[in-house]
Amino acid sequence: MEHYKMNLTLKVWRQKDKDSKGRFETYHVKDISSEMSFLEMFDVLNEQLIQEGKDPVAFDSDCREGICGACSMYVDGRAHGPWQRNTVCQLHMRAYRDGDTIVVEPWRSAAFPVIKDLTVDRSAFDRVIEAGGYVSANTGSAPDANAIPVSKWAAETAFDAAACIGCGACVAACPNGSAALFISAKVAQLAYLPQGDAERKTRVVNMMEQAKKEGFGNCGSIGNCEAECPKGISIGNIAKRNREYMRAVTSTGPEGI
Repeated sequence: MEHYKMNLTLKVWRQKDKDSKGRFETYHVKDISSEMSFLEMFDVLNEQLIQEGKDPVAFDSDCREGICGACSMYVDGRAHGPWQRNTVCQLHMRAYRDGDTIVVEPWRSAAFPVIKDLTVDRSAFDRVIEAGGYVSANTGSAPDANAIPVSKWAAETAFDAAACIGCGACVAACPNGSAALFISAKVAQLAYLPQGDAERKTRVVNMMEQAKKEGFGNCGSIGNCEAECPKGISIGNIAKRNREYMRAVTSTGPEGI
């Protein structure tokens, strides 16, 4: 693969805190390698700003391996940038060419207030999980792997839902700011497994009620969430969440999975 250098123009959202008025500021970076990751390019920008005596751009990151979901940015109008099924830290500069202009913004959602610049407060997700996204389990040694039979289909379906990293791209991409895909992934992950039965009826109700309190919108079945999810979580899980909710609030709700 050909390696090349490029000069880029960055239009970056700067905002002191959630109560301050934000604005775009324009920066120019030079000699950026096509093999850099997007976050490495931002590291170069921040080094340049520090050398100039300016405040560096605040952005979040942790693993830089597409696992934690912390690197939440809107890049050129797309959650996590132009590549499909990747996080910003997995986006590399070979996606761009010399002279390109790149617009970078934080997640846009009432439930994710800006902390500073590109960093947002996603603790609303934590509170939704605390409301019901867990299972009852006694402490002690792990049980034998075959102690609780689970079908291959159920195990694989639960595993696919469990791939959700809670980055919030689904919320940022949704015109309604809905957390339906995130909640449905957590509900489905546990509903397909027998370990989740203890809280099965209270889990989905409590999580959806907490989501309302946090200011997340309703699902409009638009599909932006699945399209922008870095892990490709299926919107079929939202249908599963809805069935679980109906089962929980009605005595005649569907049984089984």
